Amino acid sequence: MESKIFALRTTANREDQVLDFVSGNAAKKGLDVYAVIRPHGLRGYIFIEAKDRQTAEESFKGVPYSKGLLPNEVSYDEIGHMLEQGKQEVNIQKGDIVEIISGPFKREKAKVTRIDETKEEVVLELLEAAVPIPMTLKIDAVKVIRRDSDEEEVEENE
Repeated sequence: MESKIFALRTTANREDQVLDFVSGNAAKKGLDVYAVIRPHGLRGYIFIEAKDRQTAEESFKGVPYSKGLLPNEVSYDEIGHMLEQGKQEVNIQKGDIVEIISGPFKREKAKVTRIDETKEEVVLELLEAAVPIPMTLKIDAVKVIRRDSDEEEVEENE
């Protein structure tokens, strides 16, 4: 499989919407688009890995906020540093007790109430809060410190 990477200009701060539309278009039309990538920290562009330029152009035809491909192909070496290696397997379950490892609530403990794997987000409630307020964080902003099933096993053993 010989693929090429193309940079698609988008309206700034609309990259996620364009990415969703392009990937949906490619799937619906059965195009040879292998990946649609939105690198963190790069505004106004997404990358499309496709069989050829024509396929890449077809994938964003009629997509709002897309402005067109840059004239030259992009090599993997040029964008490799912007990409995270593979999607991590999500090992968080509803009911887990987690520690927040980044952001303003760093080192706070919370209980997971919901997981959205497609957006890579978890909805938490802080344990020490007087009133439980749901808050949404990226999955990589928390780490599991205790699992519900662990508690049940401890209770059974006592």
